[in-house]
Amino acid sequence: MSNDRPAPEGVDPTKPNAARIYNYLLGGKDNYEADRMVAQRMLSIAPDNRTLATLSRAFLTGSAKMAAETGIRQFVDIGSGIPASPSVYETVMAVDPDSRLASIDYDPVVIAHTNAMFCDLPGVTPMLGDFREPDDIIARLPEAGIDLSEPIALLLVGLLHFVLEDEKPAEVMARLHEVMAPGSYVAFTHGATESDKTWVQQTVTDTVGSTAQFVFRSRADVATIFKGFDLLDPGIVPVQQWLSDDLPDTRMVVLGGICRKS
Repeated sequence: MSNDRPAPEGVDPTKPNAARIYNYLLGGKDNYEADRMVAQRMLSIAPDNRTLATLSRAFLTGSAKMAAETGIRQFVDIGSGIPASPSVYETVMAVDPDSRLASIDYDPVVIAHTNAMFCDLPGVTPMLGDFREPDDIIARLPEAGIDLSEPIALLLVGLLHFVLEDEKPAEVMARLHEVMAPGSYVAFTHGATESDKTWVQQTVTDTVGSTAQFVFRSRADVATIFKGFDLLDPGIVPVQQWLSDDLPDTRMVVLGGICRKS
């Protein structure tokens, strides 16, 4: 029998959820049996996926810290997921406690967890919003004290491989590029087609039709999404290469990149 807590109203615990799968891989407890089953099948093919989840988290906080150290004080984290420590909030507030963070996710369960963790903390605003609806996010960013006439750091870590082709990720990014001030940064990750083929097939089969449905893209396809931005060195590469020179390869390849609006 499952010891899972009852699912909140409107949440179907029988369908895998991307945020909860990631939460499980990070060692969290905010997940259900359907999420764990998908995660365990992933781990059976590629046990290093748990390590990769940790590396992706390090890329997220590292890129936020880099932006903060260049003087950015406004952060927009879309697809923020269930909070885990170290968090973007902890990272940027350590640089400047007057920083502002909009923590955005389209999953009401994620927002409930975010509200609980960040309740009454200054400078952070949890927001229910969908990357696929950029105009709604743009219109509401002032609620979080985000002024788009000044540079921001836009964090898209663990998000874009859940945005399907017919949801037009390049057009969404073009719209966001249009409103971002010069000097703004974007940090992103994306699952790559160069991942282990068995793992790719298993992931696609397990997640089709769910909120965790995965799409893998090549480095060239990912670069197309960020047309108009200037990519920083070393470019669009496995996240390990952003963190250290001696980290091992993983069967799933997650690409990372940081770019800037001139």
